[in-house]
Amino acid sequence: MSKQMTQTKKRSLVFFLVPHFTLLPFAGAIETLRIANRMLGYAAYEWRLASVDGQKVYSSSGIGIEVNSSLADERRFLGGENRPNMAIVCSGIYVEEFNNKSVNAWLREAYNRNVAVGSLCTGAHVLAQAGLLNGKRCAIHWENLPGFSETFPQAEVYADLYEVDGNLYTCAGGTASLDMMLNLIGQDFGEGLVNRVCEQHLTDRVRSANDRQRLPLRARLGVQNSKVLQIIELMEANLAEPLSLLEIADDAGLSRRQIERLFRQEMGRSPARYYLEIRLDRARHLLVQSSMPVVEVAVACGFVSASHFSKCYRELYNRSPQQERAERKLTMSSNRTGVVV
Repeated sequence: MSKQMTQTKKRSLVFFLVPHFTLLPFAGAIETLRIANRMLGYAAYEWRLASVDGQKVYSSSGIGIEVNSSLADERRFLGGENRPNMAIVCSGIYVEEFNNKSVNAWLREAYNRNVAVGSLCTGAHVLAQAGLLNGKRCAIHWENLPGFSETFPQAEVYADLYEVDGNLYTCAGGTASLDMMLNLIGQDFGEGLVNRVCEQHLTDRVRSANDRQRLPLRARLGVQNSKVLQIIELMEANLAEPLSLLEIADDAGLSRRQIERLFRQEMGRSPARYYLEIRLDRARHLLVQSSMPVVEVAVACGFVSASHFSKCYRELYNRSPQQERAERKLTMSSNRTGVVV
């Protein structure tokens, strides 16, 4: 890239804030662009903030952020000199309750006008509602992945840090927004600037899009036995159609008795009990992150009947699936502007 091009290249972005958006990925994305500008010595990246009505939006931490424009303004800007190069949806918890047809229309129009469209944290949910992720690769926070997969089966969702599919940029949230912005900066100005921004960030390496979101099982569970870890990975990959202990034993090259002994030693419970608990954990995510009927949640988590599912759920969580969902709605209604936990 010539020096003249480097000094004139600019990209404008609009960050659209959804109520209860997560501050960390939002701030990380903007700070990465700000540092790039500082290293370049000019405002190569410009941004503004938008909301549905142009009013302050409260994050999940209860901090309100003032915005520069409303959705009506942004739709008008698409036809003029203020049209952005990129529109990024910033959301967080409760995103499944946000369904605004005007926002969906704006995102589709922006995309059709060759504006890059992106998302941070759970924002892929909004892009999918707009119909932009059908047949497209995308990333979303691991905690929201089960509900997202069930709600939007046409999207190719991955537990990656971020995904870039053509003019669509999706990020899993947390610190992954830094990585996605570094990818953007690299496209625009090359590896040299990326490295300088990383030094300012105190970041020792640039993570790839396919780096894992979560800690490895070994670190997450505090388990060192490789056979136990192999079996748990097998269980997590087969939640909708649970494997029998005999099938697991064949895959692991162990006897049923050996597996029973290993799990009681390493996990403090039987393999059957552990398998049940991770299926119920997925069910809990589906109950609070989707509107799937309870019977469909049961089937998606490998239960043969809703009654058996409800019995197991109540035994573990001391409340029924219906109560879980009702409590979630009550929490949402009482935390519209305050700190959300």
